[in-house]
Amino acid sequence: MTPLEIMLGIVIGLISGMLSGLFGVGGGIVMTPGLQVILGAAPIVALATPLPVILPTALTGALTYRRAGELDMRAAAWMIGPGVLSAIFGALLTDVVDTHFLLVVTAVLLAYQSAGILRGSRDRRGPTFVATPSMYIGVGLVAGFASGLLGIGGGLVMVPMLAGWLGMSLKRALGTSLLAIVALVIPGTITHAALGHIDWALFLVVTVGAVPGARLGATIALGAHERTLRVLVGGFLFVVAAAYGVSEAMELLGR
Repeated sequence: MTPLEIMLGIVIGLISGMLSGLFGVGGGIVMTPGLQVILGAAPIVALATPLPVILPTALTGALTYRRAGELDMRAAAWMIGPGVLSAIFGALLTDVVDTHFLLVVTAVLLAYQSAGILRGSRDRRGPTFVATPSMYIGVGLVAGFASGLLGIGGGLVMVPMLAGWLGMSLKRALGTSLLAIVALVIPGTITHAALGHIDWALFLVVTVGAVPGARLGATIALGAHERTLRVLVGGFLFVVAAAYGVSEAMELLGR
């Protein structure tokens, strides 16, 4: 790699890490196109290489939230096991399910949950509402399945479900999502590593920027007012939903 490519890789990692810490997602939504378009990585390498990067990145963000008391270990514990299993199951269905149609459906649901975050759904659940283990298991199953089948990252599903459907405070949802993501990317990382799809030199370069970026993003989120953070996170997720919905709908209509 040239010095310019190394510098660009670090910048891609920094931006991805900041988004991860700020929005409770893996960061692959920026890393994958960045590696492919800017650094010229092959599509499969651009898809696979962010997976091992997400491990230390999401863990750094999760620990930052945990130190601030904004991580629900109980919720994460209930989500991780079912999430990993459903991620494997989702990955196995990749070749037999129309992922374009599922992405359109996912985009619609994501947009709906994003609206809930923007409205501040915690107030609508009432002070006596307590999420049950079965609810967290359901979130883990859905997030893991979407991650394995669609490759969109479990955080895009977990954050709006935790903060929208279950009414968890947004900062706590972000921290909890990041911890669960650490486990959800392990099956994919092992699979792609075994298939030789990961560029480990590129992984090291991107990780140099991604880890401090995740800490910075989490710190910014923790310092933000809840309402401001809801606008940022809800708006971000809504934009992602719109982008997925439009692009995948065009793919379906173009057949």
